[in-house]
Order: sequence, then C-alpha cells, then structure tokens
Amino acid sequence: MFNNLTQRLSHSLKKIINKGRLTEENIKDTIREVRKALLEADVTLSVVKRFIENVKQKSIGHQINKSLTPGQEFIKIVKQELILAMGEKNNHLNLSIEPPAIILVVGLQGSGKTTSLAKIGLWIKEKHKKKILMVSADIYRAAAITQLQILSQKIKVDFFSSNENQTPIEIVTQAIQYAKLKLYDVLLIDTAGRLHIDEIMMNEIKQIQNKSKPIETLLIVDSMMGQDAINMAKIFNDDLLISGIVLTKTDGDSRSGIALSMRYITGKPIKFIGTGEKITSLEAFYPKKIVDRILGMNDVMSLIEDIQEKVDRTQIQKLTKKLKQGHDFNLNDFLTQIKQMKKIGGLNYFLDKFPTNHQLSHNISLLNTDKNTLKKTEAMIYSMTPRERAIPTIIKGSRKRRIALGSGTQIQDVNKLLKNFDDIRRIMRKIKTNGIAKVIRGIKNMLPKKF
Repeated sequence: MFNNLTQRLSHSLKKIINKGRLTEENIKDTIREVRKALLEADVTLSVVKRFIENVKQKSIGHQINKSLTPGQEFIKIVKQELILAMGEKNNHLNLSIEPPAIILVVGLQGSGKTTSLAKIGLWIKEKHKKKILMVSADIYRAAAITQLQILSQKIKVDFFSSNENQTPIEIVTQAIQYAKLKLYDVLLIDTAGRLHIDEIMMNEIKQIQNKSKPIETLLIVDSMMGQDAINMAKIFNDDLLISGIVLTKTDGDSRSGIALSMRYITGKPIKFIGTGEKITSLEAFYPKKIVDRILGMNDVMSLIEDIQEKVDRTQIQKLTKKLKQGHDFNLNDFLTQIKQMKKIGGLNYFLDKFPTNHQLSHNISLLNTDKNTLKKTEAMIYSMTPRERAIPTIIKGSRKRRIALGSGTQIQDVNKLLKNFDDIRRIMRKIKTNGIAKVIRGIKNMLPKKF
C-alpha cells in the first residue's frame, strides 16, 4: 500500500540529506516534491496543506541537533508530522466494561466487513483470551449469515444463530440476552452493508446502535476506494459517531493517502489494517510503525513480536545451547527450523518485512520460497536416513536419487536443498557463540539508520 509513497519520498528527501544548513531556499524544492508525493498518494488536499505548512514552520530556522545533519533533522520533522497526521499512538479496542462488551461493525457492501469481524474476533481471542460470541444481523445479502457462521467455526468462536425471517433488531436483542445469560465477555455484531449510502440503511444501523449501545462502533473501509472512502467515512461518522476505523485490502495496489487522511478528516483513529485474505492477516495500526515503513525504516519490532508469538522458544533455546556446546548444525536442526518458519508464513515473510533489502535473498536462495516449497523441503529431509541427516556430506549420487524418488522431487531439488543447507550452516557457525541476539543485531544492521 505504501510502496509508491515510499519511493517518492525517498527520492525527494535524498536531495536535502547532505545540505549544510536548512533555509527556506534549500528546502523549497524538497517541500514541493513532498507535496507532489502526498497528492499522488491520494492524500486529501486539506491534509496536504496543513502538513506542508507545519513542516515549513518547523524546518526554517530550526535549531539543528548537533548529532544530526540538517538533512536528517528535516527528515525527522517530516517523520513526526506524518505520525501526527495519523494519530501519534495506537488506539486499542475498549473492552473495559461490564460484560458483554459489544462491538458493532458497519460499512458498505464489499468492503470486507464480515471477514474483518472474524479477524477481529480472532485477534481478541488470542490477545485478550476472552469468551466471544458472534452474530450476523445481515438479513439481506445471500448467505451472509452462513458466511459468518463458517468463519466462526474456523476461528473456534461461538456463533449465535439467526435467519432471514427475523428483523435485525430482533436478532440483536436476542443475541445480547443470550450473551448475558451465558456470560460472554465480548459480543461482535455484523450488520448489513449496501452498495451506496442511503437513508434506509443509515436508519437501520442507527436503530441497532441505539438498541445494542456498543462500546465500539467500527467502520470497515476498503482502502482501494481512495477519496470516496474518506467521504463515506465522514458521512458514517456524522450519523453514527463511530469509535474507530478498520482499513481493509491494504496489501493491494491502493494509494496510501487514505491512511494519512482518515484521522484528520473524521477525528477517529484507525485501529486495525487488514493485510491479506487470510483470517490471521490483521494488524493493530501503529502510526509510528507505518511511518517507519513509509520512510524506509522497516518494521523490525512487528517481526520480532510475530516471532515471539508464533515460534517455539524452547526449540530455539535447544538449538542455541547445542551450538554453544560446539555441536554442528545438521539437517535435523534444519528440519526443526523449517517447521518454525512455516508457523510465521514461510521465509518469504522476512522479505515482506524488508522490501527494500535484497541482501538476504542473494545470500540464501531458500529465502525465495513459500510454504509449498518448505513442505517439499520437509519431504526430502524425511526421505533421508538418520545418518544422512546427521552427516549430510555423505549424500552423493545414488543417495540423492533415492531421496528424490522417495519425496516425489527431482535430483536438482535435492542439490538445491543441500546448497541452501550448507549456506545456512556456515552462518550458524559464525553466530553460535552469541546465540539468537547476534541474528537480531544483524537484521537491524541491514536497515537504514534511524533519524
């Protein structure tokens, strides 16, 4: 979503990075380029004007930090203004209320509303360990209720049954009574969307909101809509007093202006962004992290958080201890690490986190793989004997043919596996005395310097 803006801003800011002094004259061209980059990213004009004026005021005559070059100081100012435009901090869901905490989800049809509701349900379940109930009040769209029921089964969250013969108010009333009776912590309510905003739709949602009195009313916004999405959000906010926004389809080719404009126009925070079609593809919206991404300061923290949540730390500790004791890294260890990588979406996950850095992919060709390739790699290792896994150097011609046959692969696949393993083993030998900490430092050293 932010790639185009990142490229434009990077190009613009390079022109000022080595300037000896910030003056109105030597930042004028850069300011013009930044303005163009924001407008091309579909940032609302009023937001661009305010942003540029603030950057000008803070840049010209600014007391430069002696530890930074003037150009870096200018970029620091741009960074801070981008963060301010998007709301400075993450606004978490408010669940601090007598149960059940009711969360109402609203939006236009096709915005990804029902899927987003399920993603939020899974996020609450995993992050807060709450007992959750989901219900659909969408009696208009064919199979809308069934869709949410299937999604609830997928994430193992309870579903309150409803049908098209009931009114939305009846469904919501019964669901609230049931949630109270069964002591649910959170009730998630899906509402009907429309192809466009109309009075009938808004009145129905107002009735549901008045009846349910939700602690959160979340507006689901399709980021591909651009300026239309911002106008739609303003109308919803004026009528419903929404508490937050969820941006969907941010993994597509949409411009990033919607993220920069939404907070300023509506006054309401972006709470989540949908980053893909998978049910787990939902991220809490952190303005500072998004700005780091836009300015090329890639998101190390979210990478580390994902590793901590999804990877078995016991296995990492065992491997670290083994290497410290002087034992070599073998294919059994490699197999264990592949299983860990599958948990976080395959090794391409790392390349997604570091889109401007190709050093890793040049050094280890295995990084250019997905989960299917990892499965193939597993199959080849499982086709090896215990001795072959422990001493890979003995795997020669006839052994390679047997392994390829047993795993349904080609001999060249086995050769590629052994080459990748050898590359990784050399790296593991280098870091074995310092453990995983040196790996993290190595990742950080590949990033641009922070401003």
